[in-house]
Amino acid sequence: MYVFSVNAVAKEAADGIAQGQQVPFIVYINAPKQEGAEKLCTLQLLRAGFHQVKIEKHKKIAAKVLADKKVVAAHSGLKEALEKGFSIHVFDED
Repeated sequence: MYVFSVNAVAKEAADGIAQGQQVPFIVYINAPKQEGAEKLCTLQLLRAGFHQVKIEKHKKIAAKVLADKKVVAAHSGLKEALEKGFSIHVFDED
C-alpha cells in the first residue's frame, strides 16, 4: 500500500470547494507497485471531479504496519483502503 500527498484542482464547485480551487489530499492506494498506485491515485481524483493532479510525495506503508490490527483499527484511511482499495481525504491544516 502507498500513501500520497497530492494537490488537485476542482473542476466544479462542490462541498465548500470552489471551482478552480487547488485542494490538498492524502490518498491511500492499496496496490503492490508504485507506478500502478500512482495511476490509480490520479484516476480516483479524476473520477471525484478534480484535474491537474500533482503527486507531491509518496511513501510505501510497511506490511508489518498493515498487519497490525490495532494500527489499522485506529486509522480510518488505512482501514478504508484495505477494504475498498483506496481512501481519499482532503488534507485540513487546521
